[in-house]
Amino acid sequence: MALENKLNINDSAELARAEEKISKSKAVQLFENNIVEEFEIGKFCGLAKIHKYLFDELYDFAGKVRTVNIAKGNFRFAPVMYLDAALKHIDAMPQSTFDEIIEKYVEMNVAHPFREGNGRSTRIWLDLILKKELKLVIDWNKVDKEDYLLAMERSPIKDVEIKVLLKNALTDQIDDREVYMKGIDVSYYYEGYNTIKAETLLEKI
Repeated sequence: MALENKLNINDSAELARAEEKISKSKAVQLFENNIVEEFEIGKFCGLAKIHKYLFDELYDFAGKVRTVNIAKGNFRFAPVMYLDAALKHIDAMPQSTFDEIIEKYVEMNVAHPFREGNGRSTRIWLDLILKKELKLVIDWNKVDKEDYLLAMERSPIKDVEIKVLLKNALTDQIDDREVYMKGIDVSYYYEGYNTIKAETLLEKI
């Protein structure tokens, strides 16, 4: 059964295809039109704007804090009753060094504030913080899917693994279109969406 959506699609596979095409097009527009320049970098309100921009054509909950408890595999994300407090805590966390930024990213992943689309939104959010604070971004093309997913799964207990993995993939090509486009494709691939290349959506803008 498909997640309730604005397109009234009932088939989950059909919804996945529509979601990839629509939200990935929006991710391309974020870069092409410098829309992220208006967002608060490193704050939940900035992440909520990214999420709303990506998913607003698909879901009523776009940009809104979830009202249900969610889990992935054996991992339970922050319970709804603690979510507001968790997000306030994350907003207050420092972000001046690489370690601080990744620690903030790990905490936001544990919070998983949205009903769907957390990973894709939060990886864009992470790159924006790195870009602002360190003049660096992650070349996601250099981060293996299985290595990343395992490291993120373990990160709430020990974050050394994810820090090493992401540090090895840093690049100073912060405004490079190819790095961004390939990064979006990889980010979607982590979540099982890999039928459309971001580059092919450029002509549709």
